[in-house]
Amino acid sequence: MTTRTLFRGLTLAVATLLTTGHTSLAADTHGIAPQPAPPKIPANTVSLADFGTGDGKTLNTEAFEKAFTALAENGGGKLIVPPGIWLTGPVHLRSHTELHLERGALIQFSRDYQLYPLAIIDMKGEKEVDSTSPISAINVEDVAITGPGIIDGGGDAWRPLKKDKLGDADWKALVKSGGVLDDKGATWYPNREVMTGAKVVEGLRKANSLDLAAYEPGHQFLRPKMVRFIGCQRVLLQDTTFQNPPNWTLNPALCDDVAILNVQVRNLPTAQNSDALDLESCRHALIRGCTFDVGDDGICIKSGKDAAGRRIGVPTEDVLVEGCTVYHAHGGFTIGSEMSGGVRNLRVDNCTFMGTDIGLRFKSMRGRGGVVEKIYVSNIRMTDIPGDAINFNLYYGGRSPLDESAGDAETNLPPVTEATPQFRDIHIENVICRGAKKAIVLEGLPEMAIRDISLKNVSITSQSGVEVTDAENITFENVRVENKTGDALKTVRVKNCELDLAK
Repeated sequence: MTTRTLFRGLTLAVATLLTTGHTSLAADTHGIAPQPAPPKIPANTVSLADFGTGDGKTLNTEAFEKAFTALAENGGGKLIVPPGIWLTGPVHLRSHTELHLERGALIQFSRDYQLYPLAIIDMKGEKEVDSTSPISAINVEDVAITGPGIIDGGGDAWRPLKKDKLGDADWKALVKSGGVLDDKGATWYPNREVMTGAKVVEGLRKANSLDLAAYEPGHQFLRPKMVRFIGCQRVLLQDTTFQNPPNWTLNPALCDDVAILNVQVRNLPTAQNSDALDLESCRHALIRGCTFDVGDDGICIKSGKDAAGRRIGVPTEDVLVEGCTVYHAHGGFTIGSEMSGGVRNLRVDNCTFMGTDIGLRFKSMRGRGGVVEKIYVSNIRMTDIPGDAINFNLYYGGRSPLDESAGDAETNLPPVTEATPQFRDIHIENVICRGAKKAIVLEGLPEMAIRDISLKNVSITSQSGVEVTDAENITFENVRVENKTGDALKTVRVKNCELDLAK
């Protein structure tokens, strides 16, 4: 049942937020001030209550589909989700539609993995098999998720869990609840299919297979991204809380004009791969006023992985991140490690990181390729950082940042090719960190130094000081480090660097 109401608020409200909602502390924007175009949503509205039941028991997958079909018949519009628990399978967003959750509305995605069929995901010709995401939008335009409700991805039914992430009592309770353990008894899996699925999927991907039936034994191993937008134009996420994803939480990829405003992501610290935001090969994006508390990276910038990412060749560029807060996460703000298409023209301003494993994190590895450049970070506050306040690591290999260590000196170095990552022209200023294990770690590759990096007006208290390895043209200006143990500064293979620490 479709009703028509006068609805002018979305475009006007978003346009106001994009243009007048915040005055940055940074005096120089470096020309990076993207104003993503807001989605254009028609004034039609429907209520999900006209199609389904929010009792937490009734499956509403068909109700969502019927509601969006009703809107599509009138050119799009706004689907209102009223208070209730709306159990559902996957939801596919369409062009010119807004999914609006009223306060008290909870969209609860079913924990039955069979409701999320395997599909071939096409990223500009690079294809792979994955499970259908709980929320997806593929090659659509003018799409939004708004409102103060909650979206729960049911991800605990998909994810394995490592023993060292839990206390003894919680581990015993988890094992007693069901599932299976690996041979070492160190990792719990929801079932045997999840545990053995890695080998199934690895073999098929090596063979470049896209046979969905062949992947079925590894279906539940293929944990989908919770909210996945691919190739979309004019995307808005505003005011909504997202939690409990099977994999990454928010993943706009190959999208233009993306605004993520006042969004919350809340995931357990034990939730594997539960990044809050992975902005991947997107252009003209604004992330403002968000709060993240997750089990992996908080705000993460990506652009594809290895040769496939280089073939796609779309950088993430013209991005502003400001006024965000990150609590638990592997990194508060992160670039990489999947950055093979490059990252450029990005500004981070006025953010707070509290208890993140690492504060500012730049990571890559041999084989990625890609260039990260023209990055400007300013006005950052950090407290209680278990690892490094500022970390550049080009030896990243999928480990937790707390387990990473500096690379050893190497002989017979690989040649510099398109697969060699490059980090350059990066500027960090006005940073305060009170409490970190290490203050600053800048680590390039022996065959490709990180270069043209400046740190200005930085004050850090930490256990240990500054380590700089394989770096060129690094400048410290008014950088103060109060470290409790060891040398304040250690350098290995540096060229043309001004690394004097302020007294």
